[in-house]
Amino acid sequence: MAATVLTMPGPANETWVNNTAQRARWKLAIKRAVDVSGSAMALVGLSPVMLLIALMVKLQDGGPVIYRRRVVGPKGEFDAFKFRSMRADADQVLKADPELRRLFEINYKLRNDPRVTAVGAVIRRHSLDELPQLLNVLLGQMTLVGPRTITAPELTKYRDHASLLMSVKPGLTGYWQVNGRHRVSYEERVKMDVHYIKNWSLAMDLRILLETPVKVLKAEGAF
Repeated sequence: MAATVLTMPGPANETWVNNTAQRARWKLAIKRAVDVSGSAMALVGLSPVMLLIALMVKLQDGGPVIYRRRVVGPKGEFDAFKFRSMRADADQVLKADPELRRLFEINYKLRNDPRVTAVGAVIRRHSLDELPQLLNVLLGQMTLVGPRTITAPELTKYRDHASLLMSVKPGLTGYWQVNGRHRVSYEERVKMDVHYIKNWSLAMDLRILLETPVKVLKAEGAF
C-alpha cells in the first residue's frame, strides 16, 4: 500500500504562514522600539562619560576623537562610529608592515596591538570605545543586540553564511560579546553569530542586554 502523505489544507497553511509572518513583524517592531528608546536614553544618560572620553582622546595626541569604521549591513556599507583608540596613522602602520597585516587578518584583531594608544587600551578593555555606536542604533543602521559589526573583506570568513549575516542588522552587543569575546577564534565567532540569527528571540536579546554590563565591567575576554 502506498504511504499516505498528510498535508495541511491550502487555506489553513496560508493562514499559518500569515500568522507566523505577523508574529515576526510584531517581534521586529518591538525590537526596533527597544532600540530607539534604549539608545536615546543611553546617549542622554551616558553623555557625561562620553564627553570625558572624547576629551581624553583629544588631549592625548590632538587627533580625531571619532573613528569611522566602514562596515556592512542589510542595506549596504555604512560608517560605524567609535571613539578612536589607536594612533591617528593606524591604517598606514598596518599597510606598511606585511607581517602585522598578516597576523591581523587571521582574526581581525591583534593581541598587544602596537597601534593602540594608552587611553585606547583602557576604553577598549571595557568596550567604551563603542559607545558612539548608540547613534548608529538610533539611526536604524544597527541594533542594540545582533551579530558583530564586520567589514566587507570579512564576509569571506562567513562562507555559506554570508547572506544570512547580511539579512540582519549588526549589533552594539551580542551573543559573541557575552560568550568569550576576543578569547574565541574567528571561526567560533562565526558559529556564534549564526547561532544567534537562527535562534533569535526577544528573550535572548533581553538576556544578552542584562549580561552585557557585567561582562563589560569585568572586562571578560577583552584585550
